[in-house]
Amino acid sequence: MLAFMRYLGNPNKRFSSIHIAGTNGKGSTSHMITSVLMEAGHKVGLYTSPHLKDFTERVRINGIEMDSKYVVDFVQEHQTYFLEAKLSFFELTVGMAFSYFKKHQIEVAVVEVGLGGSLDATNIISPVLSIITNIGLDHTQFLGTKLSEIAREKAGIIKPKTPVVIGETQAETTNVFVEVADKFKAPIVWADQNPKSSLKTDLKGLYQQKNIQTAVTALEALQFKRINEDCIVKGLLNVTENTGLLGRWQVLNHEPKVVADITHNAEGFRYAVEQIGATNYQNFHFVLGFVKGKKLEDIFSMLPKDGIYYFCTPNINRAEQLSVLEDLAEKHKLHSKTFSTIIQAYESAVENAKKNDFIFVGGSTFVVAEIL
Repeated sequence: MLAFMRYLGNPNKRFSSIHIAGTNGKGSTSHMITSVLMEAGHKVGLYTSPHLKDFTERVRINGIEMDSKYVVDFVQEHQTYFLEAKLSFFELTVGMAFSYFKKHQIEVAVVEVGLGGSLDATNIISPVLSIITNIGLDHTQFLGTKLSEIAREKAGIIKPKTPVVIGETQAETTNVFVEVADKFKAPIVWADQNPKSSLKTDLKGLYQQKNIQTAVTALEALQFKRINEDCIVKGLLNVTENTGLLGRWQVLNHEPKVVADITHNAEGFRYAVEQIGATNYQNFHFVLGFVKGKKLEDIFSMLPKDGIYYFCTPNINRAEQLSVLEDLAEKHKLHSKTFSTIIQAYESAVENAKKNDFIFVGGSTFVVAEIL
């Protein structure tokens, strides 16, 4: 990846950056920070993954998606190098994003880690701040089966003498972060020890309160002169408008209430189920599909027994088989049907739901993408 950066003229060194890793919340936190920086008058690049509808969503400057013509031109211009260097899709995308930011002379980039931390393609920046939102058991086939192992991988974004904000204090991971931060003489701040309960955001979902804490603690740690309380308040209240974020407790309809959320692991579903349980709707319908490698037993064990389930399969090679979902539904005594496509499952839920019912669509980014 360093050779690729040198080939492109080291675009990663042409702007300040904020690097964000974590199991859950890193996307929302990235968008919150971007929105506040925009309100403060900064020209902000935002790199996130995956996209929901269009590839260009991954790269934005002040909320505006990367020009599709730039994508075509970039690939055509550098195609020979890509083939010779045998770059991965993600490496190519990171290089494209950083070159785009360089071309448009951004001031600061908010860069979301794709997977893990230390070995991620984005880990060639020298950020002014590192952020790790939280640690959960996800992508265990790549990152490890223990929280401490996953934490060590994500701690790979901590840089020498560079502040790091940790979103959640967790017994299994605290020592790992302290050890790595001490090794690099990196000041460490724990966001959950710095509550921001009075601040609100336009992003729905109970879990966003944790992301607010992390984002605001990070913004304070940055000590950018242009950021003030007014910028923070406005930025948090206008995340969707400023940055175009989709798929986070996104309300698609009111009668029946339809909410789409990219929640895809046990930690995320814990918040989703809690929030759904706090509502006062007549019946609950769940349109769910998953990719392979998720801890589905943990997820299914917390799903409400009185819900109606519409299981489907995303149109990708990594989609979890319907037979696996059927077996789990039977084991946990869930009333369910299966559908070969997401659209069929969603349309069936809408048809069956009454005006006072609640429909939740989730389980994977790929499921949500197909109904937006």
